[in-house]
Amino acid sequence: MNFALVTGGSRGIGAAICRRLARQGLSIIINYHSNEKAALEVARDIRAQGGTAELLRFDVTSEESVDTAIESWEESHPSDRITVLVNNAGVREDSLLIFMQTDQWRKVIDTTLDGFFFVSRRILKGMLTKRSGRIINIASLSGLKGLPGQANYSAAKAALIGATKALAQEVAPRKVTVNAVAPGFIRSDMTKDLDEESLKKTVPLGRFGEADEVAALVAFLASDSAAYITGETISVNGGLY
Repeated sequence: MNFALVTGGSRGIGAAICRRLARQGLSIIINYHSNEKAALEVARDIRAQGGTAELLRFDVTSEESVDTAIESWEESHPSDRITVLVNNAGVREDSLLIFMQTDQWRKVIDTTLDGFFFVSRRILKGMLTKRSGRIINIASLSGLKGLPGQANYSAAKAALIGATKALAQEVAPRKVTVNAVAPGFIRSDMTKDLDEESLKKTVPLGRFGEADEVAALVAFLASDSAAYITGETISVNGGLY
């Protein structure tokens, strides 16, 4: 059985990606760190639609936590493999740089970049051995354009885009593709504190996007139809940038 692992899959864009990939026929591993209730709700939704979903708790910023959880999963699923990895886990800790605390900087950087590194490195072993796989990294408009008050988030997502391009070249000979998706203003837990009425006026399409619109692109990149697309960063932002 082929599985998709979605980090930070319990809420927002991550949850939408889980549901969308399940409709595409993949079995889903919903990673979460603390919100088990939300993760269980996503799993119930998928199962109610006839799909397969299970939970896998680990902290993407901890090498030991990642390796232990994935090794345990592999031992309990000897005939299954993870063919799609979506590095979605991320946090916002917005502040002007002059007022930003060290822990705000490190939390955002570590979640995005250590998460990408620890999880991708572990999952790649199986993908390279089987000579197939899809890695999809959730970046951001902030990593392309830079947004005031988000020096940490912009730095993390810009670095993730650079890592996407580098890794894509490393693993292409083994038929593994690596791409990034860069959402703009999307309705989710991550953006619920933003002034939507004001910000949507800056978007050419005049609205915030929906999580499922991001998930639709992720599902395409995870499909066989996207086998010749790698190293790309594709925006879903209503024309904002």
